[in-house]
Amino acid sequence: MTAPGVAQIAHDLAWLITAPDLVTLPPPMPNGGRPTCQELGLATGTADWLQQITPLLAGVNRQQTGRMGHYHERLWHLLLDNAPNTRLLAKNVRIFKKRTTLGELDMLYRTRDNPAPVHLEVAIKFYLGLPEGPGPADSPSRWIGPGGLDSLALKCAHLCQHQLPRSITPGALATLAHWLTPRDIATCSSTVEELLTHRLAMPGVLFYPWHAALPSPQGATPNHHRGMWCFLRDWPALRDSLGASLRMVWLRKPHWLAPPRAEDFQPVAAVMPGIERLIEQYGPQQIMLYLPHQQRIERVFIVPNDWPRQVPIAPRAR
Repeated sequence: MTAPGVAQIAHDLAWLITAPDLVTLPPPMPNGGRPTCQELGLATGTADWLQQITPLLAGVNRQQTGRMGHYHERLWHLLLDNAPNTRLLAKNVRIFKKRTTLGELDMLYRTRDNPAPVHLEVAIKFYLGLPEGPGPADSPSRWIGPGGLDSLALKCAHLCQHQLPRSITPGALATLAHWLTPRDIATCSSTVEELLTHRLAMPGVLFYPWHAALPSPQGATPNHHRGMWCFLRDWPALRDSLGASLRMVWLRKPHWLAPPRAEDFQPVAAVMPGIERLIEQYGPQQIMLYLPHQQRIERVFIVPNDWPRQVPIAPRAR
């Protein structure tokens, strides 16, 4: 598979615009989910808009690294600053207390019809569910990253306890006031804290075990993107269950978002030996399968037979 270019970035951005969040966090954080197509001004005409910003996509292509988080954030920066109804105000906003950095806010943006800044935290996550693990069957602690260093429970706890509340600290509110004029506040008859909106965008995929039943984790959105995972030893059985015409492609970071081009899918026999070597050398690998007879695409993680080698400790209850 050749290195993806501008066309794949356009597909990834289109995927991001409509991708559902993985979870809904409990009150009081946040008081809004991901920016909607209507809020962005992209309820219609997305294809034409993507065509118009092609030169900007080329800039993203030149700056690419394999780091998923950085790529995902750059797509959000591009989206919020160029969508018809939004403008990016700032990114990676540092919050200080005297000379000490308390943290950063991912990004601030505003809409055409509201002068108040919107604080948006973003994350893209790919978690695999464990049939056996910490907590009950629907515990978010059972959903872990392919490297075994992160879990859905840990991420949600960090968002609720640290990242999202950070924007209502005195230092953050003083910083955010720079994006409001006294006229803005007077017009709305509100303080900065009352005007501020917290948002969270956390798209991604939850991969369900192929070999066992597992319910969705607590807090999962009904329409979250789904995949499946299997041990390397179970791959032949999974392959055979999907039909002889199956085709596949290895997903190269950071392009784990939208499906690749149709021509990138190859016969399993041509791709799988390389995938096996990657699994043996580096661990879990994400692939995408195309089932021609069903006109269907499936996301799959294939993991070593001894996976996981570690499971994150569940977050401490508060």
